[in-house]
Amino acid sequence: MKTVIQIALWLLSIFFAYQIYNSVMQPIKFDEVKKERYSAVIKKLKNIRDAQEAHRVVTGKFAKDFPSLIKFIDTAQFTLTQQRDSSYMEYDETYRIDMEREVKVIDTLGFVPVKDSLFGGADNYKSLATVPYAQNNEKYTMKADIINANGFNAPVFEVKVDKSVVLYDQPQDLVDKEKAAISVEEVNGPEIKVGSLTEVSTSANWPPYYDTPQDK
Repeated sequence: MKTVIQIALWLLSIFFAYQIYNSVMQPIKFDEVKKERYSAVIKKLKNIRDAQEAHRVVTGKFAKDFPSLIKFIDTAQFTLTQQRDSSYMEYDETYRIDMEREVKVIDTLGFVPVKDSLFGGADNYKSLATVPYAQNNEKYTMKADIINANGFNAPVFEVKVDKSVVLYDQPQDLVDKEKAAISVEEVNGPEIKVGSLTEVSTSANWPPYYDTPQDK
């Protein structure tokens, strides 16, 4: 009987030791998984932002959905220009003499495909809508609109994904805590997102930790 009790106590000790170890290590492992997955998700969000910025430069507005954005990348071109100073002589009615006028001249140098400029000719942009690490090829949510900003019509866009989509297989209590995060060192709120539908901004809600020196 004494041996049975000792074995039971040892088993309980091992169980509680494991529970303590797990309670300490689980948040650490969660943080490692979170940062790895967020990095991939944010990298793609940056690519989407770059593509949307190109769409605005060429068309004057943002793409309303991914099919439109991908079609744009497939077919659109940037116009390469060069600005130079120039001048000419013009008769001035006031002074009744020829006077020199200075002007800015913009020369068209050529064209370059958007997909070559942004993606180096690779075709990975065709899967821009798919969220990394998500189950069942889940997609980012993207919307575009025109808002009134100080009397002007301004194009805006927003792309986002719920954190639970990226962390679907992680402990629910840690996911809930992560979705409630509000800190300068964290991705704030329940979603990872870039852009805004209510203000003219292409900024994001992730901290500098996820930006490379080039991004900064």
